[in-house]
Amino acid sequence: MSTPFLSSEEYDERAHALYNEGKYDEALTLLREAVALYPNAVELHVGFGYARLAREEYAWARRSFEEALVLDPDHEDALAGFGEVLLMFGQVAAGLSAFEKTVTLGFDDDVDLMLQIGRALFREGFVDAALTYFDHAVAHAADSAEAAACVGYAQHRMGNDAEAIESLTRALDLDPQLIEARVYLANLMYDAGDLDQALVEFEKTTPADHWDELGIWRLVELKKSVYKLDDTDGELKPWEARLIELANESDDIDDLLEEVEQSMMEQDAEASLEETLAEQGQLEALGSLLTGLVNQHQGEQAEPASTDVLAAETSHRVIMRDGSVFEGTWEEIVQALRDARDAGRPLYEYMAAEARRFYGATGKQVASDAPEAFLRDGAKAGMLRIDR
Repeated sequence: MSTPFLSSEEYDERAHALYNEGKYDEALTLLREAVALYPNAVELHVGFGYARLAREEYAWARRSFEEALVLDPDHEDALAGFGEVLLMFGQVAAGLSAFEKTVTLGFDDDVDLMLQIGRALFREGFVDAALTYFDHAVAHAADSAEAAACVGYAQHRMGNDAEAIESLTRALDLDPQLIEARVYLANLMYDAGDLDQALVEFEKTTPADHWDELGIWRLVELKKSVYKLDDTDGELKPWEARLIELANESDDIDDLLEEVEQSMMEQDAEASLEETLAEQGQLEALGSLLTGLVNQHQGEQAEPASTDVLAAETSHRVIMRDGSVFEGTWEEIVQALRDARDAGRPLYEYMAAEARRFYGATGKQVASDAPEAFLRDGAKAGMLRIDR
């Protein structure tokens, strides 16, 4: 319904409320009406840009931000949105310049703006630059838990885990309900080997607080280890249910990527078949040559393979992270590992438990249905090394 008696500011406020509720289509409809009435209202063009950005319509978002900046070249929200779009288009220098202009204009005391710019840089992988804007936010809002947490995330990505733990701890002191920071902190403490404190932090979370499997696997293994719980203990049931829920959640983007990958694999297979058919004549010629060579030695009998060669083919050597070495067949090696850690336990149970432990330590899935697959996946996860 048309509302021609609204001012441009009222239109902007209503569109902003719709945006905050995630009603981007309705916000755009309202903004189209508003811009038709107030074409020179910069805030309306800025609102258009962010609504387009939320809908991932990046080219249209860029146009809206450019129109806003024509009207007001120093508009801080337009500069921030424009810089974000430029990063997405690979125009890094121009994007950074737009962000830097907000600081030059004196908007570094706008905490929300600094966090917005920092997150945009963080998402695109410019972690050093992101930390600069997060630091601006902390400098002007020392009591902001969100700003302190963002600093911690950036520090971790830069490899400064000790500093990251301090920043995340400070964030949780400011706001104990900042769940994302708590899960992050618990995982960092686990990685640092502070398992007792990691469990303390994990136990302050609920299953619904976790959006990936890694933290849950770690919490379950810590609970089982510290409280001597078995796999069927009722205390673990809510966490196992959340694992199943996460495993069954469908991701539209992953589905799309899988379809694209399947299509590419089919195209590659077709190209490979064509190449094979084209080379078939050469292969037949080579086959004839080999047949001739075989006929020359038809009377000769091949010597049987030596027992040393056969042994080498079936014997493998695995080196664990603590330096211990195990040799034998794949099954013999896993049996020896089991005997050293949990003698008497069925082999399949041992592999399943170790696979969960490996996942908790590395976040990488390890097969537990066959000794060879278990060891090879363990090597890929960095938990052991296959020497031969």
